[in-house]
Amino acid sequence: MTPPPILRQLADLRAMTAAWHRADESVGVVPTMGALHDGHLSLVTAAKAKCDRVIVTIFVNPKQFNNPEDLANYPRTEEEDAKKLARFGIDALYVPDPDQIYPDGFSTTVSVAGLTDVMDGVHRPGHFDGVATVVTKLFTQSTATDAFFGEKDFQQLQVVKRLARDLDLPITVHGCPTIRDIDGLALSSRNLLLSDRARTHACRLHEEMEKLAEGLQNGDPFEALHAKAVDALDKVGFTKVEYLDLRAADDLTELTAPTREARLFAAAWLAGVRLIDNIAV
Repeated sequence: MTPPPILRQLADLRAMTAAWHRADESVGVVPTMGALHDGHLSLVTAAKAKCDRVIVTIFVNPKQFNNPEDLANYPRTEEEDAKKLARFGIDALYVPDPDQIYPDGFSTTVSVAGLTDVMDGVHRPGHFDGVATVVTKLFTQSTATDAFFGEKDFQQLQVVKRLARDLDLPITVHGCPTIRDIDGLALSSRNLLLSDRARTHACRLHEEMEKLAEGLQNGDPFEALHAKAVDALDKVGFTKVEYLDLRAADDLTELTAPTREARLFAAAWLAGVRLIDNIAV
């Protein structure tokens, strides 16, 4: 199949979507930073099932990286990404030039309070301001009616839903299930940075989270389960567990027991790569 047309200028994107809206067609957008894997492609599938038209965006957003080295090392695979998207028959691949997102003199930041004060918001200062700002730009530039995000970045998903609601943006944000490798590791572009040796141990993060969740369901105390999980991860080579939190699914309030709908969240370093995951409890 033919790869989708690649648009780099906002004016071209707007001209295309204007025709769709005149035809009263729904427009789905799948925002990504590229290096597409099956997790991203599952979002494309969801968008195709829901919407008349589908746009995938690729933009490696400098404002959501608090570490310049992390930004420099982020994989960029535009040609391969376009080939992967060919079989889905999407309507456009929007790969905006940097000045289409942040023109000279750009000075506005979108910030979501509360949801960003914990977990990744603490360990990656400014990250969610960057996410919220670029997502707001992509929503307004694409004029999409629907947007699709993975639950793997569950905190990000909640931030995006809140900003869309608070700013009265005319878009519905859909959360889609996390896609995992056969051993349970959540698919992520960052997994490409793992050595073969580290990759064999990366699945232990999900395994220990599942064990912790099972213990909670059995009524075991969170503190003891937490200590056991951190110790197990340390023994297989994880160098730092930034957080391993039980939190309410709706507002991310910290919990010590799943007394309401809850999720277990984790961020941990393995061989210089930061892995994140979350599961329902």
